[in-house]
Amino acid sequence: MATAEDVERTADDGPDGTVVEDDRGRETTGTDDDRYTRKKSVLITGCSSGIGRATAQAFLAQNWQVFATARNVDDIASLEEAGCETLELDVTDPEQVASVVERVVDIAGAIDCVVNNAGYAQMGPLEDVPTVDLHRQFDVNVYGPHRLARAALPHMRAQGEGRIVNVSSVIGRISFPGAGSYAGSKHALEAMSDSLRAEVDEFGIDVVVIEPGPVDTNFTDRVDDELPDDERTAAYESLYDLYDDAQLIGGGGGPFASDPDDVAEAIVESATSPDPPARYPVGPLAQYGLYARYLPDRLRDAVYGILRKLV
Repeated sequence: MATAEDVERTADDGPDGTVVEDDRGRETTGTDDDRYTRKKSVLITGCSSGIGRATAQAFLAQNWQVFATARNVDDIASLEEAGCETLELDVTDPEQVASVVERVVDIAGAIDCVVNNAGYAQMGPLEDVPTVDLHRQFDVNVYGPHRLARAALPHMRAQGEGRIVNVSSVIGRISFPGAGSYAGSKHALEAMSDSLRAEVDEFGIDVVVIEPGPVDTNFTDRVDDELPDDERTAAYESLYDLYDDAQLIGGGGGPFASDPDDVAEAIVESATSPDPPARYPVGPLAQYGLYARYLPDRLRDAVYGILRKLV
């Protein structure tokens, strides 16, 4: 096995931009200074509030070079003041995604971690959700992380290492009435993450999924905005009441809600652990609620029926 001295000598032997080998025999590029003295870099999407903002602050506290993004950079001005590089990014814009990834590499010299956090929840009975809204849900929650991964992976392969962290939800493992659009997008993200993890493992790249339960953010406000309003089918009145009165989906507080900092801590842990698990459930409902997927389908359906009657 190569010693630290051997590794240092190998890096010194390679001129700027040439391909050399690290101590694990993996090809990497760059100078000795780039590889041994630069800060680790992380690109985070959806930093205007909640989990994204907390995650940017958590990486800053760990002395990472943080690239915080949002559709409107004015919303993340305070993160720039705190020390982040802030960039405008709409994850549904392929050209902007490619440009931001190249910008990160140009500034930091590498892209060590991508945190796909941007997302929202399109709720409501599937009959009431127009196909255009379902497409928009997948465009942000599924195609967005796919665009970021495709743009970052060539750089990570060249580096010989990297990490992609996809922020999913407990709803990415189980679903319930009225959450079909959102749950479908998170189920898709989890399935893609599982495939990608195996595909890039040989290149020294890790793929991790974060699965929060309810989180105390303004997420519920966005959910309320995304519920069908004027075109509600009367047959689903009891289901709408579950959201209006019981507020079953996560976000906005409650006795089982996690703090955004708890999720941010899990994300930083997933990015820094030398051998991260494939999934990080966050919060009691995420840790114990996942067991519900092992219940027989008929039993789960019966529980939902009881809830409707109670409402």
